[in-house]
Amino acid sequence: MRTPHALLAMAAALAATAVAPPSHAAAPVPAAGTYYVQSAVTGLNAADKGGAVEQHRPKGDEDHQRWNLRAEGSGYVLESADTAGSCLGRSGDQARTVNCTAADAAWEIGPAGDDRYTLKAPGADRYLTLAPQPAGATHPAQLAVGAAGALAAWYLTPVTAPTRPMPPGDQRTLDQMTFLTAHNAYANGVDGGFAPPFVNLFPNQARGIGAQLTDGVRGFMLDIHQTPDGAILCHNSCTLVSRPVALWVDLQRMVDFLRANPDQFVTVFLEDYVDPGVLRSELARVDGLSDVLYRPDRTGVRQNGWPKLADLVAANQRLLIFTDHSRSADEAAGLTRDSFGVLYQREWTVENYWSMGAGVGSSDWSCYSRWYDAGTNIPLTRTEGAFRPLFVMNHFRDTTVAATTQTDNTKLADRARRFCEPAARKKPNFLAVDRYDLGDPASAVAALNTYVYP
Repeated sequence: MRTPHALLAMAAALAATAVAPPSHAAAPVPAAGTYYVQSAVTGLNAADKGGAVEQHRPKGDEDHQRWNLRAEGSGYVLESADTAGSCLGRSGDQARTVNCTAADAAWEIGPAGDDRYTLKAPGADRYLTLAPQPAGATHPAQLAVGAAGALAAWYLTPVTAPTRPMPPGDQRTLDQMTFLTAHNAYANGVDGGFAPPFVNLFPNQARGIGAQLTDGVRGFMLDIHQTPDGAILCHNSCTLVSRPVALWVDLQRMVDFLRANPDQFVTVFLEDYVDPGVLRSELARVDGLSDVLYRPDRTGVRQNGWPKLADLVAANQRLLIFTDHSRSADEAAGLTRDSFGVLYQREWTVENYWSMGAGVGSSDWSCYSRWYDAGTNIPLTRTEGAFRPLFVMNHFRDTTVAATTQTDNTKLADRARRFCEPAARKKPNFLAVDRYDLGDPASAVAALNTYVYP
């Protein structure tokens, strides 16, 4: 990844100088500085593509997505951080880059609520906006200039956001914490088989669940499939898997660990292919599970925000379980998973798309929602009043190759800070990696736990 030292220095200098809003402004405008112009609807960024301005997946300094905001006359301009003299502007009903001295480069910036803004053409009721969404599709990439409304709301997200120190240990809320998370934690080749013979050659982890707990892993991604024996941990299918492990066995390991370590907190993410009744029966086999299970759906979190971790520890609510299964499918089946304490992940978290690419070769560091398609729109930036969803940051590839994974894991903190934090407008709460024993991702977790993203 390239590091534009000169541009970062310029951004810091700009950020140090506040711009007084022009007299017509109805609310404060962010200080001069370098920003991403980020759709409040999709979470995607305005990017210069050869003169067209499109919404692209957040990609840090690699895709002409950074804009220098400054006052210009009675309005504002947003100059490309990569192309001097080229500003985010308009031509007819389309967003375009134009010369910064042109009338079409000027914007009136006004409030749109919740740290959101509108960019309005001076003297006209025309706004930077998303193009309307065609039936059965995502919003077109090309940004438009059109009517006011929800599609015309934007975040101005600092490229380098100021941070503040992490509060004292007894004051830290759950959403201020970052936890080391093992992707496909069960696929370790130590506790048992996890895939057919050939796939079994590429374990995602090298240590069993017990060792992972001892090593400081506190988030566990587990794939479960339904067999006559219940909910079994396997990759893609349990067919031809030798000695697979049942879900309840690994959950029992975690509950036993929590019993022996009363100050610790663990989260489980289920990639879930079983019927709700089967999952309920599997959980019932875990001795002591109900004693430590955390139920944010019953404690006002959506209304009041996440509690202090110290309070959860004191209440012995120290195991949080999510499923990626669909609530609507369970309602149709007549049994919802949250009725027995397994929460629907899309209601409580945001998550970036999981793959950085193939097992070897260049990587894609863009950070965008796993859940943005024709039928689903859960941007990484989602907030709901006092409730901020927990952010699951995936940092792994299609296939686990040790040398590549080690290199990727050494870059984890850098990607989190420069790419994924501004993309989500929040700090990652779960850093999910393959082979956590390579490249020291624990140091990235430790670094993230020294500050709070504003």
